[in-house]
Amino acid sequence: MPAAVAAAPVDLDPPAGPLSAKLWPALGVAASAVVLYGFFDAPFRPVGYVVLVASLVAALLVDRRLFQDLLLIGLGITIVSLVSVKADISWGNIVLLGIVFTAAVAVPFIVDRFVYRRRAIRFPWRSGRRWSRGEKIYLIAVPALGWLILPFYFLTSGVYENWPDVETPSEIARLFVGVNAVGTWDELFFICTCYALLLRHFRPWLANVLQAIIFVSFLWELGYQAWGPLLTIPFALVQGMLFHRTKSLTFVLIVHLLFDLVVFLVIVHAHDPAALPIFLY
Repeated sequence: MPAAVAAAPVDLDPPAGPLSAKLWPALGVAASAVVLYGFFDAPFRPVGYVVLVASLVAALLVDRRLFQDLLLIGLGITIVSLVSVKADISWGNIVLLGIVFTAAVAVPFIVDRFVYRRRAIRFPWRSGRRWSRGEKIYLIAVPALGWLILPFYFLTSGVYENWPDVETPSEIARLFVGVNAVGTWDELFFICTCYALLLRHFRPWLANVLQAIIFVSFLWELGYQAWGPLLTIPFALVQGMLFHRTKSLTFVLIVHLLFDLVVFLVIVHAHDPAALPIFLY
């Protein structure tokens, strides 16, 4: 039997649309991430926790099972919000973020398995189906599009300065590992956790929009600022759509890591144009 389950379980109500009372608590949870991540240094940032708690209370009043799932998402959002995720490749920060990111995925997973006693959160490495020709072509298209678009974005906006300049082999290796580790975590949390839980209650397109709000808010804090959302919003939506279509964490993760490989190369090149002169812009 395939490991992935992307459709809403039969014990839940039919997937809700945009007019459902369920939407507002879920939208509030997503909005809390906008405040907590998108405005990390702002004095009004604590309002994000108020919005999160109020949204969970509203969810409990609307639907107990919705509350249970939004609580898991809220736990992950809260854990990550406790630290800054701005790019810092010092050893201490690498260890700190490793612990925080692991907890943000592990805590909802553990609660789902051992408190709720179910299997709503899964990490389906194998879907049991072959990738289509179009999906294989997409794997090639992703780094090609990144090679065309990302240098222009990073260099014209100046956001490459949100990532550190690396010179020594150790710094280069840590940046490479960091970029790919965060990309892997993105899929484990935003897609396999947030999207999978939202999909239990909402139509796929609506669940995808809600997870993308959380996803893009995190990417903004990470450094994809200026006009970065014009890139990160479509990326987050496509990743959710691909996961729903392929039922495969492996596929969406490969897509993400191919894209992040280009991100890494562009960051190195942007700080030192003489390094990796392989881009056209």
